[in-house]
Amino acid sequence: MQTPPDSVFLPRPLRLGRDRAIELGPRARLMGILNVTPDSFSDGGLHADQRIAVEAALAMVGEGADIVDIGGESTRPGADPVSALEEQRRILPVIEALAGQEGVLISVDTWRAETARLALAAGAHLINDVWGLQREPEIARFASDAGAAVAIMHTGRERQCLPDLVEDQFGWFAGSLEIARRAGIDDDRILLDPGFGFAKDADDNLELMARFTELHALGLPLLAGTSRKRFIGGLTGREAADRDVGTVATSVVLRLAGAAMFRVHNVAFNKDGLAVADAMVQSSRKKEPGHG
Repeated sequence: MQTPPDSVFLPRPLRLGRDRAIELGPRARLMGILNVTPDSFSDGGLHADQRIAVEAALAMVGEGADIVDIGGESTRPGADPVSALEEQRRILPVIEALAGQEGVLISVDTWRAETARLALAAGAHLINDVWGLQREPEIARFASDAGAAVAIMHTGRERQCLPDLVEDQFGWFAGSLEIARRAGIDDDRILLDPGFGFAKDADDNLELMARFTELHALGLPLLAGTSRKRFIGGLTGREAADRDVGTVATSVVLRLAGAAMFRVHNVAFNKDGLAVADAMVQSSRKKEPGHG
C-alpha cells in the first residue's frame, strides 16, 4: 500500500444542506448506520419502531457519530425491493423527529430522486446514493437545489465492469461526477465511496483496500463503507453482527490510506480505533519536512 498524499489530511470543509458543514482531513469522521428496515443483513428489524430508531440515532451521536445515515431499503444482495412509498413511510418520520434535535446531522440512504427530495424537505443534510446518481439522475438536481451534500458510491451491479478494479472506479466516477457538476453540485459538497462489497468478491475488496491510495487522484474526499461486510466474515469466521472488531481493523487500514469518513454500525468501537489511527497520522506528519 502506498502512502497517501499529505493533502488528504489537511482541513477541508464538507458543506452540507441547511448551511451546515463538517471539517474533513485532520480527524476521521464517522457516519452511523441506521437501517429502518426489516431485512438489512446485520440489523434488520432492530429499528423498525420510530421511537427506537430515534433513540438509536441519538445514541450514535452521543458515541461520536458526526452524521447519521438513515435507510429504508436493504441493499444486501438478494434483498426484496420495496416501493418508494414504503421506503418513505419508513424513513421520513424518523428524519423529521431527528431534524428537531439540536446538533444532529442527517444523511438519507436512497437512490430514488423523489425520496431524496422529501427527505431533504424533512431535514436531511446529505444524500447517500448507492447508484452514484446514475439510476435516477434527477436526484442530483434535488441535492443542488437544497444545497445538500452527496455521497456518490461506486457499484458494479447490473453492468459489465472493466478488468482493472481501480480503472473501473475512475470510469464510473467520471459519469457520476458529470451528473453532479451538470446539476451544479460543487466539489466541496461531494464524497466518493468506492463501494466495498457491491459486486465485489473477497479478493476484490482486499485489492481495493491495498490500492485505496490510488483513488486520491480523483481529488475528492473518500468515504469507506466496510462495516460488517461479508468479506470481513470470510476473513474472521464471524457472523454479521459479530464483525465489529474486523470492521475496526479495516477502518484503521483505510484511515492510514487516507479515507476521510467511515460508515459504520458500531460507532464507539470505530471511534476508538480511528483515534489511534489519527494519532499515528499526526505523529508521522510532524516528522515530515515542513511540519516542524
